[in-house]
Amino acid sequence: MRGEIIAIGDELTSGRILNSTSYFAAARLFAAGYEVAVLTTIGDDQALISETLLRALERSDFVIVTGGLGTTSDDLTNEAVTAALGRPPTFYPEILRKIKANSHHLSPQARSSLEKLAWLPDGAHSLHSEARSAGYFLVHQGKPVFFLPGVPHEMRELLLKAVLPRLAVWDGKPVRRVRQRIYRVSGLAEAEINQRLAELEGRDARVKIGYYPVFPEVQVSLTVAAATALEADALLARSDREIKDLLGSNIYGLEEDSLEEVVGRLCAAAGLSLAVAESCSGGLIAAALTRVPGSSAYFYGGVVAYSNALKESLLGVQPATLAAHGAVSAAVAGEMAAGIRRVAGSDLALAATGIAGPGGGSPEKPVGTVYLGLAAGEKVLVEPCYFTGNRWQIQEITAHRALDMLRRHLLAGVPAR
Repeated sequence: MRGEIIAIGDELTSGRILNSTSYFAAARLFAAGYEVAVLTTIGDDQALISETLLRALERSDFVIVTGGLGTTSDDLTNEAVTAALGRPPTFYPEILRKIKANSHHLSPQARSSLEKLAWLPDGAHSLHSEARSAGYFLVHQGKPVFFLPGVPHEMRELLLKAVLPRLAVWDGKPVRRVRQRIYRVSGLAEAEINQRLAELEGRDARVKIGYYPVFPEVQVSLTVAAATALEADALLARSDREIKDLLGSNIYGLEEDSLEEVVGRLCAAAGLSLAVAESCSGGLIAAALTRVPGSSAYFYGGVVAYSNALKESLLGVQPATLAAHGAVSAAVAGEMAAGIRRVAGSDLALAATGIAGPGGGSPEKPVGTVYLGLAAGEKVLVEPCYFTGNRWQIQEITAHRALDMLRRHLLAGVPAR
């Protein structure tokens, strides 16, 4: 079945409140095997609500409407439904009794306004007998329309307890079994990922692949849909193997994994400690690492050595190196990494030096020039990078690339002692 979600409220269209209800509903409907083709957010405008509802009923098998069911004058959903569908308002005394029974915490003045909640379009049915909030559904021209409150926790309760169970048995047909997996990819641009996975697209209509740049990485979604759970699981397993073969170590994690969590797990598993020395990234590498609970088990700490004087006094960068190559250079990145490893007494060390901009660049070293250093034992590796973007973007991708450099080193199993 193909559905549509309509969220109503001036607080949503003005940006005062994030529309979390549509996000929640779409995710749960998708997981249950339903297609949601359209998400609409509109203000408290009766004519617009009516127009949007009629359009949704023309193109969708079911509609979910959230918001506008309260007791105040700007709650206009019921009036709009009455006008759009030609269903006169009807008083439902049993609904009022149930709502009042769950409203003892309200003041007498607030309880007196609850009667508005019991005036619903003709043909409405209460969604849940035990619910503590407004919510109903009706059937129009054979299509179910669900009206849920805009308050997130009330909407979620009704969606899970009343809407999904009704949809599951609505037309008597088995619901598709849907599986999804998210791959988090570093080191490849979206176009290159697409090129590598092109052979998988269109080969099987049951498999869909999506690409979502989420700076500074790219997320790839794999979605499979099949008639049975067994078939869906097998299809997911096969497609998962193919994607991992094609993208290899560029996949750093799945689902909600973060790069700093993955790096932390690898350090902990290998029993290796880590320290960082940062210049252009301004502490972002250390901030990412310390976001992970338990990171004190492997992360010793870091230094933001922004000035040349601090690079020399804290990290032991040689004045001759700075004079010959400049602060933004492979030589300085290497000495910074070796220096913080020596000072901290850690097994591993990362360093970053570069030009984040918008000024400070030159024809030889334009804005976005960054050098990353990795000290592993007595070995020092340096990676030159050339990034684009504004200052914030260059700093963010510097921290991300530094952590990814360490991740790849640890995956390679190179000894660090």
